[in-house]
This record gives sequence, structure tokens and C-alpha cells, in this order.
Amino acid sequence: MFLALVLLACSGEPETGPEEVNWNRDTCERCRMMVSEPDFATQVRYFAENNKSKVATFDDIGCAVIWLQESPWSKDERTEIWVVDHRSKEWINARTATFITDRKTPMNYGLGAQSDPVAGGLNFAQALEHVNKTENQNQIHRVQLEIQKKQQELAPENSQ
Repeated sequence: MFLALVLLACSGEPETGPEEVNWNRDTCERCRMMVSEPDFATQVRYFAENNKSKVATFDDIGCAVIWLQESPWSKDERTEIWVVDHRSKEWINARTATFITDRKTPMNYGLGAQSDPVAGGLNFAQALEHVNKTENQNQIHRVQLEIQKKQQELAPENSQ
């Protein structure tokens, strides 16, 4: 009976760390694209209303950051952010990772992560700034395109 209790206790969901990703089947929690590039995958483990941990998977650190900033658990110190080291393909803690820029990433935030520092690399706080700046630039570009489209729709047709 003791062995059964031990096995039951060990069989539950883990309360920390990343989960296995089903590549090309799991979708990004924010943009809904399939997660297919292990070099840029990100997971956020958070605690929902029932105080049970859940994991959200993302195709790009940018999607994870924006999603998390808009969530009620963004300030919860139990929230974990995991990224894949682009070299070793191992999960690492995003808060202690070094981020390199100018990568071609699924959602064009351009950040790859690695476990050790590198010249010109960004720490987590700098990576957050980079993501927010990129997101703002993309939103401005989208708004400009929408304005141009509306102007074209409202413009009188050229007479023939």
C-alpha cells in the first residue's frame, strides 16, 4: 500500500520545468502557429486560478513575452519561462539565458537563446525591451497598412 501511495504521488503533473513539445502538432498559445522550430521554442509555466500549474508553449520568445505581459500571472514569482538553447537544444531558464539578436525566428522577434554569455548578447531584461520594441514597430507598420487600405477603398474610382 505504501508503494502505491508513493507511485501515485510521483505520477502527477510536475509543478516546475518545461514539458515535452509535440513538434509540428502543438500550437503557439498566442499566434496559433504550429511549434516546429526547436531552436526558438519557449514555454511558460504559470499557476492558474485553481493554484495548479499549467504550461503554455510558444513558437518564439516574442509571443511568450507579449502573451505573458497581458496575463494575470505575469507578476507571480512562481511563473517560469523556459527557452531552448539554440546550440544544445536543451531547455534553459529564460531569466538567466543570454539572447543573441539577428536570428530568423518564426515570428520575426529575432532572438535566439543560449546558456552562456556572449559579447553583444542581451540579458533577459534587455530581451524584453527588444521584444516590446519589435512588437511596437510591427503594430505601427500594421496600422499604417490598414490606413492605406482604407484610403484606397475610400478614394473615388478613376474615371475611364
